[in-house]
Parts: sequence; C-alpha cells; structure tokens
Amino acid sequence: MMAQYLEIREANPGALLFYRMGDFYEMFFEDALAAAEALDIALTKRGFHLGEPIPMCGVPVHAAEGYLLTLIRKGFRVAIAEQLEDPAEAKKRGSKSVVRRDVVRLVTPGTLTEEALLDARRHNYLAAWAEVRDKAALAWADISTGELRVMPCALTRVAPELARLAPREVLVSEIHDRDIAPIAEDMGAALTPLSRGSFDSVSAEKRLCALFGVGSLEAFGTFDRAEISAMGALVDYLDLTQRGKLPLLRPPVREPVGGAMQIDFATRRNLELTQALSGGREGSLLLAIDRTVTPAGARLLERRISAPSCDLNVIRARHEAVRHLVEQAGLRETLRGHLRRVPDMDRALSRLALDRGGPRDLAAIRAGLAQAGAIYPLMQDAPTLLAEAADALLGQDALVGMLEDALVAEPPQMARDGGFIASGYDDALDQTRALRDEGRSVIGRMQADYCELSGVAGLKIKHNNVLGYFIEVTPTHEAAMRAKPDVFIHRQTTAGQVRFTTVDLNEIETRILNAGNHALELEKQHYENLRRAVLDQSGPIGAAARALAEIDLACGLADLAAAENWSEPVVDASHAFKIVAGRHPVVERALKRQGAGPFVANDCCLTEAQTPAIWLLTGPNMAGKSTFLRQNALIALLAQAGSFVPAAEAHIGLVSQLFSRVGAADDLARGRSTFMVEMVETAAILNQADDRAIVILDEIGRGTATYDGLSIAWATLEHLHETNRCRALFATHYHEMTALAGKLEGVENATVAVKEWEGDVIFLHEVRKGAADRSYGVQVARLAGLPQSVVDRAKAVLEALEKGERDAPKQSALIDDLPLFRAAPPRPAPGPAAKTSAVETRLRDIQPDELTPMDALRLVYDLKQLL
Repeated sequence: MMAQYLEIREANPGALLFYRMGDFYEMFFEDALAAAEALDIALTKRGFHLGEPIPMCGVPVHAAEGYLLTLIRKGFRVAIAEQLEDPAEAKKRGSKSVVRRDVVRLVTPGTLTEEALLDARRHNYLAAWAEVRDKAALAWADISTGELRVMPCALTRVAPELARLAPREVLVSEIHDRDIAPIAEDMGAALTPLSRGSFDSVSAEKRLCALFGVGSLEAFGTFDRAEISAMGALVDYLDLTQRGKLPLLRPPVREPVGGAMQIDFATRRNLELTQALSGGREGSLLLAIDRTVTPAGARLLERRISAPSCDLNVIRARHEAVRHLVEQAGLRETLRGHLRRVPDMDRALSRLALDRGGPRDLAAIRAGLAQAGAIYPLMQDAPTLLAEAADALLGQDALVGMLEDALVAEPPQMARDGGFIASGYDDALDQTRALRDEGRSVIGRMQADYCELSGVAGLKIKHNNVLGYFIEVTPTHEAAMRAKPDVFIHRQTTAGQVRFTTVDLNEIETRILNAGNHALELEKQHYENLRRAVLDQSGPIGAAARALAEIDLACGLADLAAAENWSEPVVDASHAFKIVAGRHPVVERALKRQGAGPFVANDCCLTEAQTPAIWLLTGPNMAGKSTFLRQNALIALLAQAGSFVPAAEAHIGLVSQLFSRVGAADDLARGRSTFMVEMVETAAILNQADDRAIVILDEIGRGTATYDGLSIAWATLEHLHETNRCRALFATHYHEMTALAGKLEGVENATVAVKEWEGDVIFLHEVRKGAADRSYGVQVARLAGLPQSVVDRAKAVLEALEKGERDAPKQSALIDDLPLFRAAPPRPAPGPAAKTSAVETRLRDIQPDELTPMDALRLVYDLKQLL
C-alpha cells in the first residue's frame, strides 16, 4: 500500500495527497505534517519507512469539504486519490492485493464547484494571461457557472483587469511568472505557472474546437492568437485538474477594449466597491445596495459594479428596466416573490456536468424552471431588456414535467442515499421497494417469534455492514440461547454482547439485501437518465438562469431606488457632471442603522461649459471632504452600472475612467513609505487619465515637508487642468492653492462649512462655493481628546506661526525662537498667581487636631462671615 501511495504522490508534486482508505482520506510523511498543522488535527504514526516511523493524519470522507476549504484558503492544493475498485475485487487477485487507486481530481482555488466551498453570491474565477508575439490577452472562466470570457490585455492592463475580476487563481506561462507574480500577490490570487506547451495557440485551438464540438472558432467570433492561447491554457489546466471531466463551459465571449469604465486597483480599494478596507463586505458599496434575492442576481450585481458600462444604449436600457419596476410596485413584489424560490441553477448544472451533483441539483433545476414559467406571463408589457430576458424563460415544459414526475419533493443530496425517485414513476422500482419494506416487517415478526422461542425478552435483531443481520443478547442470556443449538447458531462474542444467527434469518437477509440493493441500482439508473436529460438542455437552462438573474437585478435596483428615494440619472455623451442633493449610499445606510440623524446632501457641478472642470475643496478634517469626494465618484459609477443614484438629480457625461487617491498606507513588503505609495498612485493617474475621466484626489503632498508637499500638489492640479483636461475634485489643506481659481479658467474653489461656538467647532457637512481661511486643526485635536495643556500650547505656537507669516521679514528669527523647533521644549510659563483670600489666611493658622467641637463650630461661623 505504501508503495502505491508513494507512486501516486510522486506523480502529483506540489499538492497534498488525500489518499482514500475506507471512510477516511489519509495523509502520510510531509503531507501529514503540513496538514496536521494547517487543520489542527491529531498527528499519529503508521508503520515504518527506511527505519523511521511514518507520520500520518486523516479526515473523514463525509466531512472532507470543510477541511478542503481550510486548506485552499491557506494556499494548499489537494490531490484526491479515490478507490477505483471494490475491495472484494482486489481480493480476487490475492489476499494481499492492494485496492487500485488514482487521483480523480486536483482541487485548486480556481477550480472549486462544491456548494460548501463557494460563496453563493460571488464568482470564483480562474484566469489565464498569454502573450503571442506582439499581442497579449486575458481569459477567465468560472467553472461553477460555465462562464468563459476573453479580451485583449497588454501587460500594463493586467493589474486593473485582475482587480476587476478578483480571480482566485491566475495561470501564466513559466516565462512570464516574474511579470505577473507581484500583481497576483496584490490581488490575493494564487499564481500557477504552466509549461509553454499549455499556451501553444495551435494546440489551444484544437482543444477549444474539441470542447465545443465545432470545426472552427469563427462561429463564436474572431479571436487572435493570444486570445486563443489564453483560453486554451484554461481548458488544458481544467483537463489536468479535473482528470478528463471537463466542466460545462459556455461558448467564449470576447469583451471589447473600452467597453467598461476603467477602474484601477487603488481606486477600487479606496472606494470600497466590493470589499471594505477591513477585508469583509460590511462597509462596502456592494453590501449597501444589494437587494437581490437569488445568488445569480447577486453575482450579476457584483459584475456590474466592478465593470460599469460605457455603452450608452446598454446603460439606458438598464435604466429603463429599473424605471419600469419602480413604477410597477405590485409587479416588482410579485416577481421578487417568485425569484425567492429560484435556486442556483448555474452551479447545479455545473455540478451535474462534472458528475459531482446529486438529486438535489436535479430538484434545483426543476424549481428554477418552474418559477421561470410562472414569471414569463408577468413580463408581457416589459421594456426591451426585460422582454428579451423573458424570451429565454420558456421551452422547458417537457423537462419540468419529467422532473416533477420523477423526483420526490425534498430529495437527498447524494444519489447513493436513495429514496429520491417518487412512487408511481417506475412500477419495477415500486415492487422492489415493497419487497424491501416487507422484509423489514418480516424481521420484526421474526424478532417477536425468537423472543418467545428463547424466553429472552431483551433479544434484538440488528444489522451492520460486517455481519449483516444478527441476533444480539446480553451475556446473562447466553445459556438460554445455547440451549437450542438446532435453532440459534453462535457468531460472535464481544465484551458486552453475544451474537447469534439462524438459517431462516440468513435466508431473509439475502432477500432483503438483494431487494434493497436492486432498488438503489434502479434509482441510480433513473438519476443518470435524468442527469443526461438535463445536460442535453444545458444551453436553454443556462439562458433561463441568466435571464432570471437579469430580472432579479432589475427588481433589486428598483426596490432600492423606491425605498431609498434614489432618482434616475441622465447619462449622455457630453462632459457634464451635475449632481443635485447627492448622498453617499454607504455612509447614509450607516447613519440610519445607528439612528444618527439624516445624511446632509450636497450639490456638485463640474460644468460642461468649462473643460476641464475642477473643484478645489478646502475645509477642516472631519468636516466631510472625503465623503463628498467619494460620493460623487460612486454616483457616476452607479449610473453607468445601470442603477438609479442617491441624488435628487444627476446629469453625467459618459465617464471612461475613474481614479481615486484618498488616504494612503505603507507598503512595507516592497519598501514603500506612505508618501511613496501616494506618489505612485498619483503618477498613475496623471499618466493615464483622459478627458472623459473623473479624478478625485485628497491631500496630495501631505506625506512630506510643507513646501515640498505644496509644490507637488500645485503642480498636480496644474497638470490635471492643462494636460489631462478631465473633471476632478481636489481636496487640500494647502490654502495657498485657492489662488489657482483666479489663474486657471476651469478651477473653482469650494469649502465644507463649519461654525464656531464658544471655542468649539461645529461641522455642518455642507459644501459651498468659496475657500476656507483656516483648517481648525487645533479644535479637531481638542475634540479628539488631546490633553488641554497640549491644546493650549498648540494654540500658542499656531498664533506665533501665523504672526510670523504676516511679518515675513521677521519669520526666520521667529521660527528660530519658537520652542516648537527645539529638541526639548520647556513647560508653558505659569499664569499670574491668584490673590490669597481671607478664608485661606485664617485656615492656614488653624490646627484641626487641637479644636474642640465647640471651637470647630465657632470657626465655621467665623469663616462664613469672611465670605
């Protein structure tokens, strides 16, 4: 056995080997050491190898999915070695013959299909990047849903496209490993280098044609050699990991360059589109707006948010669908009621195709198609987008009828469990079940007869997989059983039980087992026939699943718009950007949940008359500058994703690119300081933004010396105005920059209003035209809880600095004299001493221990007169 294990292990390097032994997957040697630590399970020993004990650990087969998920999340790959024959067959070759085993699947982050291993509301993409001569392409697939897409993608575009897709695993040729490795690491994706042969475009074309059963890929569109290479590498890797059982991939779709709004990784992170900075979904835009009720609808929403469209016709069609369902509240609620009963047909279909499914997946197809038929009549007067979706909902009546007749209402998950074929569907199966069930009642009658015959009331007839049916009594009744050797035949004695059998019991056992096994075999045959019938209709079923997702998303966005008072935006080919009473959807949701009062809405007008149009925003920290910047970026993104927006009105000229540089942190792994990260992100914006981009920048240059920072911020704003000529919101604490509004035609000053009251600052969160005259930093520090002595000293230093700025000739000497710039500043000078009161003078001469009670009382009266 160990020789077989080592042979399989050698054939699958780089993966932990789950070696099937009965009801357990076992691991040995280094695999056992690594798995025991990663899974926090017991490490034992089994036998010896080269004179040393062999480390071993194992996990139960029935609970393997949970352990697989843990290993995948910790960066492992797992090879599953199953028993390929019955142990009884192996024994026919000799008593010491080893059961034949081999790897049936390689489990990797990008090839998961099990429901327990996947997030139902997110895609699980496997991506591949290829370069052929001067062309490059990126292909990606989700084998759990069958989606396959490809697009041209130069190396410089790999990072933003991978940020959009968030794949779990990226395939590259071994010659490009170093180019893509840092990008994959940033995205948290596993990187898998493959041999050059996997990316050979000639072989790749043959693989793709064989997969889709076509003579040429031209039936699906025109693909260049790099695109064919990337898709072929995906198929080759799937063939390797699935051991020949290829998933049910849909024909490839080529995405055009420029079809979606370009959003780089830093912007996605800063705007928290699908994931919050903390790492989870809480606090993200996606969570705040997700009103979908199906897993497929949720995945479609994530795709739309990750890649807002740049096609005006597509955007308007989506707005029209949402508007129709906003106006038809009754229809919307009826549709959502049906949609709540739609399972995840895409993933059920994928599991059935890979033969990893079961009767419950067949029931999911039945339920989804039944709801599709119920939804179709409701879509007769729907706008174009919904009407086109409705056309894909019909045509499966025969399949639905077959599944309804064949399956019970709540089938088990696995076919091996049996009991999923409904009574009346197959007469032969019904008769076999009757024999099986009758045999069980016969066992009950036999038990009663044997109790009477032996005089042992506690006699039980039991069953296990080793002995079959047997009679069990306690040792105290063994003598009574042995007294009738012609009836009861001894089989086994254990510590607490004695077991017997009879000739009649052996005969009925054979009948029952044959009937039970035959019934299960008949059910398995029916399962396979139903599975084939479903897979024969996989194309129309997939189309219906996508149509239901489209309807669900439109209903979810309409429900959001109606509940939150969102409005339909106007998106056109102009350069306009006018938002009236805009709000931040995530912050507004948080305020409502906290009961903290309403969100203060604000306007933003980057007028079309002036291109470029830039608002220079000043004001104190905590006043809402960053929120204002982000909300306008999110409104543009939501509008082009096809959603209504959180504003009273919105007119948005098509946005080709969205850039955000808000906040920064160290990147210690690459030796980058906060300021370096800030400058790298700013450089990317200035080098890429076109005249249809929207850029939001916050506090450029704050990570370095004052004059350096001011110079960089000043030059950055000028570059946006003169070179990029884009729409931008630029927040800063450098009040000197407000002078640019008078020098650059497209720059306007705006500020976040505050109010001072009795030394405190009150944030109004209102954005107004004009410039702030100060930053209120000391007041904010006081609100944050700095010691009062620090706040007082900061005020004194600030006044001295401001005086120095007003008196430039004396500034240098003033700064030299300020204790702020000394190594150890002295304590603040004490204030004038307070005058000594008469009460204090009298008390100073009193000796409390010498006072009698009467003296103390007189002293109180005397002190009172002195007040």
